[in-house]
Amino acid sequence: MRTPYERVRQMLYLDNSATTKPDPAVLESYIKVTEQYYGNPSSLHGMGETAAQLVEMARKSAALYLNGSGKVIFTSGGTESNNLAIKGFAQSLRSRGNHLITTNIEHPSVLEVFRHLEKEGFAVTYLPVDERGVISIDQLRSALKKETILVSIMHVNNEIGSVQPIEEAGRVIKNHSRAMFHVDAVQSFGKLPIDPDKAGIDALSLSAHKFHGLKGTGLLYLNTDQQVVSQMLGGSQEFGLRSGTVHTAGAVALAKAMRLASEQLEEHRKHLIEGRDLLRNFFETREEAEVVSANDQAPHILAVSVPLLKGEVVVHALEKMGVYLSTSSACSSRITKKSHVLKALGLSDDVIKGAFRISLSPDVSLNDLEEFKKIWEEVIPPLLEGVKRNER
Repeated sequence: MRTPYERVRQMLYLDNSATTKPDPAVLESYIKVTEQYYGNPSSLHGMGETAAQLVEMARKSAALYLNGSGKVIFTSGGTESNNLAIKGFAQSLRSRGNHLITTNIEHPSVLEVFRHLEKEGFAVTYLPVDERGVISIDQLRSALKKETILVSIMHVNNEIGSVQPIEEAGRVIKNHSRAMFHVDAVQSFGKLPIDPDKAGIDALSLSAHKFHGLKGTGLLYLNTDQQVVSQMLGGSQEFGLRSGTVHTAGAVALAKAMRLASEQLEEHRKHLIEGRDLLRNFFETREEAEVVSANDQAPHILAVSVPLLKGEVVVHALEKMGVYLSTSSACSSRITKKSHVLKALGLSDDVIKGAFRISLSPDVSLNDLEEFKKIWEEVIPPLLEGVKRNER
């Protein structure tokens, strides 16, 4: 039997919603294009033309893997894509109305944009969620007005894994309004099927590093003739919507990551569900833990709480044993404030304080998770006993 010290030497990475390890094939394609096809795709000479052709091939491939007939705008990732879609539609459609709809559990790159737009005179409805973290379609329908110009709803929540009824929402939006429908699919692509055409989605955001691509690469998929207002002025690249030299290697690597994620979606989804359910069953037997995520959430995310400890205490204690997970969204985990997502679920302060997130990838085996269970039993109960002794 291995000692705890020996286990430290084997890292177990369970923070895949924050970022994933790049696939070797993605890295290979990135390096090859960087080394061999480094011409500026806007240049008129042969090297520039070759780079431009690679960009357009990547663009067509990315649209293909979304099963869509719209156009792809390459961006730096989910945050830029969300900003471009939300600000871009709001500004272009302001003559039609000033009402916007989103949910109260969106990623900060969505919520902060809506708060900014409120300061500019837009009216925003923030849809609540139930105890599972899911919106009500009836409430969405009731919130739609003649003045509603944009609805933005994330597909999968990054903290608790709740899955929104995107297709049903799209039907309601299209049948009861003229609003544009934007979906933040950063946490869902490669884990759940998503079809923008079928769901009535006008704009969809992706970030490559969430599905074994590279940081700093992403896209906004536009499935509408309605023009969005560019948020970056300059050389008019990317159909005039995203000025700046196009990142050729990044576009090619993104398309490669999308292909791999699409081709292996069902196989990986099944594996992720097995791992998630193994952990759920384990934590449901633990007296010290409380499972936060609902049963029907995304396959790769499980939110758990130890109400008698702080989430960061759990994270750091397990890190000493080579296990890496997080307390909440990586974009806000260093900010000492309560999670707006967990507050929206109506959880107690102790549960919110003790919450942490485990997020899986296809690289995490069931044997890895069995090892995690052993490490948990070695580390967390003694830690709790120490806390209880100090309180006596």
